[in-house]
Amino acid sequence: MLSYLADYEHLFGPFRLLRYLTVRTAGATMTALVIGFIIGPMLIRRFRELKFGHGYIDERTGSLGATYFDKKHTPTMGGLIIFIAVFLSAALWATPNVWVFVSLFVYAALTVPGWRDDYLKVVHKNKDGIKSWEKIAWQSLATIVALAILLWHPVSSEKIRELWVPFFKDAVIAHMPWWMLLILIYLWVVGFSNAINLTDGLDGLAVGCTITVALVFGLMAYAAGNRIISEYLLISYVPGAGELAVICGALIGAGMAFLWFNSHPAEVFMGDTGSLALGGLIGVMAFMIHQPFTLVIVGGVFVLELLSVVLQVGWFKFTRRRFGEGRRLFLMAPLHHHFQKRGWPETKVVLRFWVLSLGFALLGLATLKLR
Repeated sequence: MLSYLADYEHLFGPFRLLRYLTVRTAGATMTALVIGFIIGPMLIRRFRELKFGHGYIDERTGSLGATYFDKKHTPTMGGLIIFIAVFLSAALWATPNVWVFVSLFVYAALTVPGWRDDYLKVVHKNKDGIKSWEKIAWQSLATIVALAILLWHPVSSEKIRELWVPFFKDAVIAHMPWWMLLILIYLWVVGFSNAINLTDGLDGLAVGCTITVALVFGLMAYAAGNRIISEYLLISYVPGAGELAVICGALIGAGMAFLWFNSHPAEVFMGDTGSLALGGLIGVMAFMIHQPFTLVIVGGVFVLELLSVVLQVGWFKFTRRRFGEGRRLFLMAPLHHHFQKRGWPETKVVLRFWVLSLGFALLGLATLKLR
């Protein structure tokens, strides 16, 4: 919205700075950071007054349950802090276009089931939250509507059909059929939505890795939206997609503010309100700048967490059918709990996963030059 003030630079010279994407991205980052610091204590205090803590120990954590005793009354729904900061900051600094609209739509649409899930858990003390089919229905609806908008809008209707793969300097598929596009976007939006949801189990783990991913995709969005840079790097040029760098900047600022309150020992948890929506937001942005497979590399921690659950469940069911007794690949899934079971302190697990996330981020950035 502020970008329109650049048209009045003849009245006030500094308004011309708002034409620059870098300036607005920095502005969005700082704005989200400030908003997060302002509303964070207010929401946390309100959550505590309403007793928005889980109030129970998840039996699935087994012997780790005791380590969560002091956390069971820590308020959840902290994802609202990130959501409000990102949404207000993006609305203020991003120039509206189809890419911005779709990303914020998916983010808002997936915040709803996440909030409902947390609400059922903290208010009605239903530890299972919403039904699986309801969560999948919301995720599916958000994906279908987002794709319909992208295929309908003249700016994105043809560009979104391209499929790019790391290490190739041209689109692998220049014009995907709509059904193939739907399957791929659905897998990425729903997959990373659930992956971040599974990662959100320790203080600061999910949001710290999200900040790293947002930083990388902010750079990639800027490159994709710049004709000169995209041609130099031999990546897809997506006119207008540079505005997604503003969204990523807002996500970085909001994530930093939330991490301030979520660092160990956490004052508030992100909850499904944040994790489900953040995964969907990152997934759809990766597709819109034609870097979906790069997200598998950059978001390597999220992928490992998701795979650990899939492999654990699959192997347990297979061995139970084959040998009559279920066996486990990991001491516990998701993966971060496996290392806790091995005796690693929570802070060590989080810091080492942050290191891994940074390594995956650098590896993902390296793919931009390996074409």
